[in-house]
Amino acid sequence: MGQYVVRRVLQIVPLVLGITIITFALANLVPGSPISDLEFNPQVRPEDRERIAKALGLDQPLHVRYIQWLSHVARGDLGLSLITYQPVMKTIMEKLPNTLLLTVTALILSLLIAIPIGVYGAVRRNSAFDQVTTVGAVAGFAMPTFWLGLMVILILVRMKGAGLPTLPTGGVCELGNCTVLSRIQHLIAPAFVLAFVQTASWTRYIRSQMIEVLRQDYMRTAEAKGLREVVVVFRHGLRNAILPLVTLLALDLPTLFSGSVIVEQIFTWNGLGRLILDSVNKRDYTVVMGVTLFVSVLTVVANLLADIVYGVLDPRIRYD
Repeated sequence: MGQYVVRRVLQIVPLVLGITIITFALANLVPGSPISDLEFNPQVRPEDRERIAKALGLDQPLHVRYIQWLSHVARGDLGLSLITYQPVMKTIMEKLPNTLLLTVTALILSLLIAIPIGVYGAVRRNSAFDQVTTVGAVAGFAMPTFWLGLMVILILVRMKGAGLPTLPTGGVCELGNCTVLSRIQHLIAPAFVLAFVQTASWTRYIRSQMIEVLRQDYMRTAEAKGLREVVVVFRHGLRNAILPLVTLLALDLPTLFSGSVIVEQIFTWNGLGRLILDSVNKRDYTVVMGVTLFVSVLTVVANLLADIVYGVLDPRIRYD
């Protein structure tokens, strides 16, 4: 295991380097620049634009700017925002807790719903419950996140108009400025929307894995020994069926973060997703590159941890 971890860490180095190249290229090769709007401002002289471009390093060739940016990134410095002039890393750390709260809550909610439904659907295969949940999972998987978010907001607004108890339709309540209950109330709607699609996907996956496990010889042996169905299904079946889910969770991490971009914008949730959209609209490229690189590295590390955990949980796997 130790040799495998070392090999994987060494493999991460060129992967992260490739991510930095792609991130920098995408951010700097798109049309426009942080000073392009100044060309239409009659109060800004051409020499002023040149001075600003030089101060931002935009007068340098692309490869020179990349090397300079990479040297700062290697020291943990993601640069300064072109709009607020605040350190990008500081801005990310301020928004990260809200995004983690949203994504982790959605993840836990998805698992709490998907695992029981998937297991019961596999045990009662082709029953009315299984058929209904199958149709619901397919519909949920195909449902656009932005549409579901808007429908949830519409329902909450109509409930409020009818004088019924409801939830906040947007915003985030910081703990220093509100109670824990209020923060939870602001979290429920966006977490539900973000978890909905993941729940549909994981329900079908867990169901298919459980069906495969239920056909194994050791499951029939456990039943022949006279064990109760609950013990057979959960102690022997679910324990083996859920192992591949560890890897799937790591692979779905980018999906959760990309989904949070849409959900945070719809519900005005003050996190990394909303930050990157605002930065794109304002052409704040240093923030865009910083957030993209941060989330990419987080995904790579999560996949490494998933492989390690998978090997620890399943003694049949040997990496050395």
